[in-house]
Amino acid sequence: MAVEEIVLLNADDEAVGTAPKSSSHHEHTPYHLAFSCYVVDTEGRVLITRRALDKRTFPGVWTGSCCGHPGPGEKLRDAVLRRLRDELGMPEAALTSVLPRFQYRAVAADGTVEHERCPVVRAVVAAGGPLRPNPAEVESAEWWTWERCLDLAGRPESSPWYRLQLAELAPLGAPLDWPDAGPSDLPPALPW
Repeated sequence: MAVEEIVLLNADDEAVGTAPKSSSHHEHTPYHLAFSCYVVDTEGRVLITRRALDKRTFPGVWTGSCCGHPGPGEKLRDAVLRRLRDELGMPEAALTSVLPRFQYRAVAADGTVEHERCPVVRAVVAAGGPLRPNPAEVESAEWWTWERCLDLAGRPESSPWYRLQLAELAPLGAPLDWPDAGPSDLPPALPW
């Protein structure tokens, strides 16, 4: 099995190298490339997941639908679709760039740091479509109303990046109304 690598970034969000994902998340995690995705069905419900309890970083927290790290040279669309298949068993989705500039730094209770340029993508799927969460990644997955998602953002059991993302997503309105931000503000290291 190939070693999964993350893309390391400089302050201008340019790729400056790679590192093994498994050994890169610790108390001095380097700034790197990631993404978050919110799956929304055609009825406007949002898929909210609870991270697997044995995840290395932030186990058991409630968060958006999926997240991940684009590999070296991988486009954002391809990385999101890969993780939707791997984490949730979703074969297809219509993707939109929503928060291309999002970045954050968060420290877990055990001192592990996440430090990511993390564009946010919306994936629209048909209501009642296939969903097969991977138990190594996802403890549970539930379809929630937008109001319930907003409520979660004020609760400590949500991930730090979820709370920060919801602060930027809430003013955009209901998830099906989020405007397409396009690819122009994505980091130089991550083409659409």
